[in-house]
Amino acid sequence: MQLQRISTNIVLLLVVAGFASSCSFIKKKPEKSNTTGWNYNDKNYGNFNVINPKDVQTAPGLVFVQGGTFTMGATTEDVMGDWNNVPHRVTVNSFFIDKLEISNLNYREYLYWLEGTFGGAGMDSVVTAAMPDTLVWRNELAYNEPYVELYFRHPAYNNYPVVGVTWKQATEFCIWRTDRVNEIALMDKGFLDKRTQIKKTLNGAGQDNFNTKAYLLGEYQATPGKEVTSKKNPLKDAQGRPRTTAKFEDGIMFGDYRLPTEAEWEYAAYGYVMENPQKKTKGTKG
Repeated sequence: MQLQRISTNIVLLLVVAGFASSCSFIKKKPEKSNTTGWNYNDKNYGNFNVINPKDVQTAPGLVFVQGGTFTMGATTEDVMGDWNNVPHRVTVNSFFIDKLEISNLNYREYLYWLEGTFGGAGMDSVVTAAMPDTLVWRNELAYNEPYVELYFRHPAYNNYPVVGVTWKQATEFCIWRTDRVNEIALMDKGFLDKRTQIKKTLNGAGQDNFNTKAYLLGEYQATPGKEVTSKKNPLKDAQGRPRTTAKFEDGIMFGDYRLPTEAEWEYAAYGYVMENPQKKTKGTKG
């Protein structure tokens, strides 16, 4: 199947459902289950850990977009008679989206990681497959050779949107970003030893690099840090011992990054959230 070139800006987003991360761990006073009456976060009741989502953090670079309903498609008369963009009502769930487009600098960071991780392991084809197509700038009726040569690499264009990236390359970038965001989140909490993880990257980890799904399935060989092996670790197992492996429900890790749907992209781009009923705040009239 031939992949269509994406020469426009890449904007990656994170769907809101279940993907928020909490910075507060556990309440000191045990809560009770309204289903069974058993205590949460209580070593005497088996240490079923429940995270308090009061202080919610988002993944790097994302902003929250409140969901709503809007009219998607052409809202004016179709003078050409194509009828390929018929207006219809669409409801969009709340989600997180990148505040800015993925820049040349962001994508070069991705390539740099690939070169260090797979290049040294004799897997140069992985790096080559991720390279953007700079020839998208060429046009028979325009002189764009400076862009072909300079746009992606020159520091002057660091913060310009990356172009010439296919759908497949963008999807692979999303997977990479998900893994790197979760890796640093686990490192900051001590569930991954920082020195060990950085050493793996510098030495060319290859296929042994951190993978979110492999970690959650217990298939990734992780070296925990001192923070989680001590008694100060608030996460305990059923026997009251410090837990050295994080779970998704612990509120530390984030969900998968992905490309937005057409509806999500249009809804966010046009700011349609203002067309939906808003909750009135105190002190306002009308």
